[in-house]
Amino acid sequence: MNAPTALKNLLPTTGVQQGKELVHESAHLHVTGSATYIDDIPELAGTLYAALILSPVAHGELIGDGIDRAAILREHGVVAVYTAKDIPGENNCGPIVHDDPFLAAGKVEFMGQAVAVVVARDMLYAREAAHKAQVLVKELPPILTVEEAMAAGSFIMPPKGITRGDAAGAIAKAPHKIKGTTRTGQQEQFYLEGQITYAVPKEDGQLTLYVSTQHPDGNQREAAHALNLHTNDVEVICRRMGGGFGGKEGNASIFSQSAALAAFKLQKPVKLRVNRDDDMTITGKRHDFRIDYEVGFDDTGRVLGADITLMSRCGYSTDYSGPVNDRACLHIDNTYHLPALKLVSHRCKTNTQSATAFRGFGGPQGMFGIETVMDEIAMTLGLDPLVVRKLNLYKDPAISGTPDTMTTQYNQLIEDWVGDKVIDQVEQESKYTERRAALQAFNAKSKTRKRGMALVPLKFGISFTATHLNQGGALLVVYMDGSVSCNHGGTEMGQGLNTKMAQVCADGLGISVDHVRITATDSQKVPNASATSASSGADINGAAIMNATMQMRERLKPVAARMLGCADGDVTFANNEVHDGVNAGGKSVKWAAVTKQAYMDRVGLSVTGFYMTPEIKYDFATLNGRAFYYYCYGAAVSEVEIDTRTGEWRLLAVDIVHDVGRSINPALDKGQIEGAFVQGMGWLTMEECIWDKKGKLLTHGPSTYKIPVAGDIPEHFNVTLFDNTNLKPTPFNSKATGEPPLMLGLSTFFALRDAVAASAKHQAVVYMDAPATPERILMACEKAKATAGL
Repeated sequence: MNAPTALKNLLPTTGVQQGKELVHESAHLHVTGSATYIDDIPELAGTLYAALILSPVAHGELIGDGIDRAAILREHGVVAVYTAKDIPGENNCGPIVHDDPFLAAGKVEFMGQAVAVVVARDMLYAREAAHKAQVLVKELPPILTVEEAMAAGSFIMPPKGITRGDAAGAIAKAPHKIKGTTRTGQQEQFYLEGQITYAVPKEDGQLTLYVSTQHPDGNQREAAHALNLHTNDVEVICRRMGGGFGGKEGNASIFSQSAALAAFKLQKPVKLRVNRDDDMTITGKRHDFRIDYEVGFDDTGRVLGADITLMSRCGYSTDYSGPVNDRACLHIDNTYHLPALKLVSHRCKTNTQSATAFRGFGGPQGMFGIETVMDEIAMTLGLDPLVVRKLNLYKDPAISGTPDTMTTQYNQLIEDWVGDKVIDQVEQESKYTERRAALQAFNAKSKTRKRGMALVPLKFGISFTATHLNQGGALLVVYMDGSVSCNHGGTEMGQGLNTKMAQVCADGLGISVDHVRITATDSQKVPNASATSASSGADINGAAIMNATMQMRERLKPVAARMLGCADGDVTFANNEVHDGVNAGGKSVKWAAVTKQAYMDRVGLSVTGFYMTPEIKYDFATLNGRAFYYYCYGAAVSEVEIDTRTGEWRLLAVDIVHDVGRSINPALDKGQIEGAFVQGMGWLTMEECIWDKKGKLLTHGPSTYKIPVAGDIPEHFNVTLFDNTNLKPTPFNSKATGEPPLMLGLSTFFALRDAVAASAKHQAVVYMDAPATPERILMACEKAKATAGL
């Protein structure tokens, strides 16, 4: 079905399910402990257990296989050990560029890289053997930081950039200029369920992998390639994950392929479940960025020209670093029109874990850069940052007189702009002006405790920037009793995707949700599925389900028409019944009666649905064109209080207005918004990855890596869904909620920066990198006060 035809059929039949706050389909299982995760699946007789032997150095050449195979095999309970040379096919887990072996071959490039997989009769035996194993390696000097990589010319790919107008000329002529550097930190995904695969051999060389993964199709293909199998020989199943956040999009393959290799070789079921320390040591994090900027602006704070350089630490392989850094470039504007821009993006290769996908996928880092600029302009001119932010917003061409003020730096015309309205609403709901005055009064009286506020907006583009990934599939099965089974290519990781998809399916058939069961994601039911990422899960899979329900309605209409004595075109579906919806006094029959009659009439009761996102036309080489189908908007106000003597702080209040279009399920969307905000706040304030000079990650568990907890959430935490509809025909005209709200956490960081400025009576510009830990807050206070002469 071509895209225009598909779009015409994306309207729900009744809209009854739109806006229903149905409880998460697995909530009762979660709270009773009966939700089945991978480790809960009953193990088959003869199951063996695997563990990974890890590199003790950040960079080195392996000597031989890199292990003493005989010594490992002598360890108690050990059955086998495999290295790269035992892989019959391709040794790769790189999702885009095949430069990422799942078992090191010839060299190691970060401390914690998997060198071999040990298989034993018990998990404890496997882990003990892996821990005791000596890796044979000749250590080489590592490159660990962005600065070292830039100096050495070490990159995973060439730089990219965007040029708009004459930035250098605009900066040179500007009345005011700022120049500086800021940094964002890494972030661990810290999903509650760690990386795990249960690999089960089947007859005739086939293999079933139960994987905690956001991308079953990727695990399927990569395992097949590694074992010299056809893709149809490998099945990947995922009922649910205990969190993903991007960390199980590509990284899950390290573990799924290692388990698959062992199971295939031994023809025994093999489970590989890593502990938290190894999980954090092996897997990639959010990319950390160094951002250099030079910006010219006028007396009011309007940006005239900007020269920005992004440098990210990508780790040792490409992974998703290409599109992550591209998206940072595409979101360097956030909600602001930058009339002249020179942007360069460097993708640095270092001897650290390959940085990978994380909620926001580069967007948060780009937005952090431009929000730092807006904040510094305001501090330089002695203005409220909100004034500067509003002044630089994209503007309606009807007001500005030119479409340029509503065109991004990558030449996409913004068609759905509501950013200014969202800002106005949260400003009013939060009583920003009154609270700002009260905050200033508090700061005037308090010597050691200072408060800060910030209102920060967001604009986030929705679509995969790799155009071919913007597609989804579904399998719809109707049984004789009227019950419905629906399978789609998305994965459930706690976000409520399957609940929304059940609502979409039920609405499309005119039945209640209790008739519908969404089944485990299975690569042999819906093939070639894109990863559940880029906030696309509900859009593409929901649209595919709507396409499937449309086909099923058309298939059932002749059956129902004969039962009702009306024309096919008069048949409608609603309220668990099928109606003659046109003729006065028209009859109706039960939905289950129609499905039973369809079976008796030998009408097929299963269909496949498909959808492809239209209108995407983007050149990833030049970062130019229509990169996104639509945009999401939001804004948040945070108020904080710091202790200027210790740098300790607390979040006092949060007010959010967020655009989700016409929400499929407001309760789920609000949950996503709240959780994303907290995760973004954690990234920018407390979650810090610390490395030693040898390249060892020191923060590899909850004892050393701090994530937000319930006590960090203020009682004043208000979320309002902006009254809007998606101009694009997504399911129910809803908008994505997975990633965009994370950027709302920026408001907390800039509120802290405002509080630090208050410690120096707003007489100095504050320079502070993220995360804003108590140490950084304290040092920023001391530096600001020294600069102000206080």
